[in-house]
Amino acid sequence: MRTSPSLRRKLISAAAVSAALLSVGTASVAVAQDAPAESAAVPAALTEAAPGVQAERLIVGYKSGAAEATSNKAAEADAAAKDADFQRRLGTGAALVDLGVDPSKAEVADAVAEFKADPQVAYVVPDRLNKPQADPNDTEYTKQWDLYETTAGMNVPGAWTTSTGTGVTVAVIDTGYVAHSDLAANIVAGYDFISDTAVSVDGDGRDSNPADPGDYYAANACGAGIPASTSSWHGTHVAGTIAAVTNNNKGVAGIAYGAKISPLRVLGKCGGYDSDIIDAITWASGGSVSGVPANTNVAKVINMSLGGDGACTSATQTAINNAVSRGTTVVVAAGNDNENVSGHSPGNCNNIISVAATNRSGAKASYSNYGSLVDISAPGGQTSTGTANGILSTLNSGASTPASESYAYYQGTSMATPHIAGLVALVKSANPALTPAQIETAIKNNARPLPGACSGGCGAGLADAAKTVAAVSGGGTTTGTTFSSTTAVAVPDNGSAIESPITVSGRSGNAPSTLQVGVDITHTYRGDLVIGLVAPDGTVYSLKTASSDSADDVRTTYTVNASSETANGTWKLRVQDTAAQDTGTLNSWKLTF
Repeated sequence: MRTSPSLRRKLISAAAVSAALLSVGTASVAVAQDAPAESAAVPAALTEAAPGVQAERLIVGYKSGAAEATSNKAAEADAAAKDADFQRRLGTGAALVDLGVDPSKAEVADAVAEFKADPQVAYVVPDRLNKPQADPNDTEYTKQWDLYETTAGMNVPGAWTTSTGTGVTVAVIDTGYVAHSDLAANIVAGYDFISDTAVSVDGDGRDSNPADPGDYYAANACGAGIPASTSSWHGTHVAGTIAAVTNNNKGVAGIAYGAKISPLRVLGKCGGYDSDIIDAITWASGGSVSGVPANTNVAKVINMSLGGDGACTSATQTAINNAVSRGTTVVVAAGNDNENVSGHSPGNCNNIISVAATNRSGAKASYSNYGSLVDISAPGGQTSTGTANGILSTLNSGASTPASESYAYYQGTSMATPHIAGLVALVKSANPALTPAQIETAIKNNARPLPGACSGGCGAGLADAAKTVAAVSGGGTTTGTTFSSTTAVAVPDNGSAIESPITVSGRSGNAPSTLQVGVDITHTYRGDLVIGLVAPDGTVYSLKTASSDSADDVRTTYTVNASSETANGTWKLRVQDTAAQDTGTLNSWKLTF
């Protein structure tokens, strides 16, 4: 029973409104038969005053000629008949009606549906909450072009009204963490995984203290001809890009400033070993490592702004696969050699998001690796064109050991990678049910073309935070209902596209923004394949483009923002082999709403 609108409305403080707008509720998945039939046809956009906040008022526009369009008495009677309370007439002539205190989602949906069904009503929309669209008050925010500039920024501020990364822990597998007041509030327990004391330079092996003592070294200490280097404080710079404390009147803003950082130390003097990195990946994602206590801050995102030469080893790939199977998304730098990433690990591993770097004009940064194994690009900066064209983040002023905290501009795919790790945290917070594969697909599907040039392959384009977060959190209703086709269809070698249909029925309204497309294709060279989803109205959503990927088969799940499509109708999977000498079969595919 709806609470009587005549009861005194509770007062909402400015702080409460702000919290409601910035917080993200946990997504729930309901089975189809449990969802009220009346509310299924009403999208969230018509029931919420803000993401996760149910509307308590509706704005109702009546058609010209209807008595309710001009008569307050008639509008009041109509509202009462629909279990609502007429409040006042707006300047446009529309009526503001009240639904009472704390109506449920179903109650709001019922009211919206009842007004929509009235032939005298032209429109009905929620009375939405708004908030000032001010920039963060961090003193160095204006220097963070990578977050907000129209040309080559990642459009991060537009995502913050929906998600700030709350509830997500990001493991930064790097040099550890040096104390910084613009990060401290977002740091949780990590671990020092460096077992070799010659690398650790902190006097001991593995322990629970991931503090960064500095990674400086003398000339020739790391190999003949290698010059001396001061301490980089690399892990702290990466962590600041992801989750620097924001709106604290100092320093920089973090992309996922509601998230937490778990610093895992694997890099020290002259670098770090695969064995330590493998254990850090395992532990970060909730796996067990001998001699190391259980992780109480399991990460749903891993950032690895590190790399070396050669193929991805089976040892590293196994650790990554296990982490992903536990639900952790692994984000890795493509590398800074201006070479094909295929020769650089772990940026060439499978089951990761491999990140290339762009400069302030949106072109591939001169140093960035490239290639078909790159998944996405993000701002990495280019200080050779001016220091301010780098990426500004948290650092320390010490040349060798820690001194005073500071901020500095860096460049590199190491700087691009935390942009994507931060975006993954925003996405995971907005929709916790998403798998790593679905998150990767959402980021790729919502990227925009690079504003500048890229020779050799820069992935799906420049990541767009606002568009990606909106795609995973808005539109359609997710129920977990699956429709499938198990009819095998041969894919002709270098031939015309084949199409496999699935008829969807019994649904109401539009498809969800996280429509899952499961694909099972046997093929001897999957790089030849182009795959697309064809909606009932003929719109084609690209799932996979042709590439030089020589591996076999496509067995994966793509996530598509299909919230503009009517759910019911015939959907098709379109598959084409675009090159000669390899054959395959579409074994099955499915749609999960």
